[in-house]
Amino acid sequence: MAFEFATASHGRSALFLVLACLVLFLPGFFTIPPIDRDEVRFAQATKQMVETGDFVDIRFQDDVRYKKPVGIYWLQAATLKTASALGLPRAQVRIWVYRVPSLLGAIGAVLLTYWTALAFVTRRGAALAALMMASCVLLGVEARLAKTDAVLLFTVTAAMGAMARVYLSWQHGEDPAHPPWGPPAVFWTALAIGILIKGPLILMFVGLAIALLAFLDKSAAWFLRLRPVWGLTWMLVLVLPWFVMIFLRAGETFFADSVGGDMLSKLGAQESHGAPPGVYLLLFWITFWPGAPLAGMAAPAVWRARREPGAQFLLAWLIPSWIVFEAVLTKLPHYVLPLYPAIAILTAGALERRVLSRSWLVRGAAWWFVVPAFGAVIVIVGAIKLIHQPVFPAWPFFAVAMVFGLIAWWLFEDSRAERSLLNAVIAAALMAVGTYGVVLPRLTTLFPSQEIARALRNVTCVGPKAAAAGFHEPSLVFMTDTSTLLTDGSGAADFLGQGTCRFALVEQRSERAFIQRAEAIGLRYNAPVRVEGYNISQGKAVSIAIFRSEGTE
Repeated sequence: MAFEFATASHGRSALFLVLACLVLFLPGFFTIPPIDRDEVRFAQATKQMVETGDFVDIRFQDDVRYKKPVGIYWLQAATLKTASALGLPRAQVRIWVYRVPSLLGAIGAVLLTYWTALAFVTRRGAALAALMMASCVLLGVEARLAKTDAVLLFTVTAAMGAMARVYLSWQHGEDPAHPPWGPPAVFWTALAIGILIKGPLILMFVGLAIALLAFLDKSAAWFLRLRPVWGLTWMLVLVLPWFVMIFLRAGETFFADSVGGDMLSKLGAQESHGAPPGVYLLLFWITFWPGAPLAGMAAPAVWRARREPGAQFLLAWLIPSWIVFEAVLTKLPHYVLPLYPAIAILTAGALERRVLSRSWLVRGAAWWFVVPAFGAVIVIVGAIKLIHQPVFPAWPFFAVAMVFGLIAWWLFEDSRAERSLLNAVIAAALMAVGTYGVVLPRLTTLFPSQEIARALRNVTCVGPKAAAAGFHEPSLVFMTDTSTLLTDGSGAADFLGQGTCRFALVEQRSERAFIQRAEAIGLRYNAPVRVEGYNISQGKAVSIAIFRSEGTE
């Protein structure tokens, strides 16, 4: 069997997983335009860092952006400067350049899932756990977005993998005279990077797991093997310099905005993302597909084994943080992503032991077919509604994905769960090609900023400047220029009259104010070029007129 050959050694397993990640993550990676709003806010702040040479402060235009620490911006800046040094044309406005850290973080997280799983299961089981992570819907999304979450997953998995080795060696009665430095070095370095990426969130995952394990074992003596004194010192050496610099630059503003304005505000329904407890459990069946059906079937056996050292550690990683996320009002699907490696490893362990539930849950194998079938319908209908085209090139990928989903379902009925999962992973790869590689890049109406930027690049004058009224999405600033003025209709008219090679980007709802002000100041302007689109952030259609000044009377 091909999977047996691919996992015959650690080297082959790692190569196989990297290739699987590239197949699953690269479709659409280079071609999907910038997606509002979070992705572009990160990318634009990074672009401004490189433009100004200020790698301490974090800004979006003139506004400070202090919701997250500087780690992800430094990683994105490194890729941007590398791409520019290699001669990539217009690297600063190619969103995929800023996505590279997320892609590498996602691949690294899959490899670290394999490494972590080796402490609990065989090499074959570890490869299956890593494959569940590589193919899961949620990581596929985050690998394609220039945000923090794929890199945070990388750091959490590294920290938990190192901690697992120390904990399990203590549980097994191993008492070396000189405990190895490897796991502590990985653990504390991962914590430091995680803090620089997304603040103290990584400490919650680790801290809750340690607390629950200490409660269950009536001891936390094993934690001393992580060399906390030296480790904390090393972590502070890595973390403190930037925090000191930003404090000297902005005072308490960063900490007020990051901890108070961003983290603590999530206890309420921040930015209309409130939802009741249980939502993550419902979303899990989509976001962890195709591993979700097996996870459901493994759950009874995992619970029966909950006091075994391995299962106890993984459940301590999973359950306390999951409860916190369900209890917090603000809910976004990616919040629970750092808990998915624990689920994947628990599921792989149950798969190895052949203790999957054969009760009514076995009917859940149909989910391997249901998701690609309904997913294909939703994507095609959505494309027809948005661009009035049936995107025929994607149909073969969706059709074959449904075939593999159906085979996965049928094979599971024959008690061949591992082969079912492998077929479902192939279905996931085909769905990724069809959805991300073919359909999304063609949905041009979802990305009006790209069409506006293309129109401005085709003008004949040198150094065009723009002002936007009524359409203020971050992607517009990123795709045009950092100096793009975000104003109202009257302000856009005033801007247009202040010089040549100026353009007013006026959304239809602001055109009346623009025209009235233009008449008042005697502004002459050309017949506008119009861009029709859809604002996915606000959920409404937009019509943006591009005016160019012809002077004043």
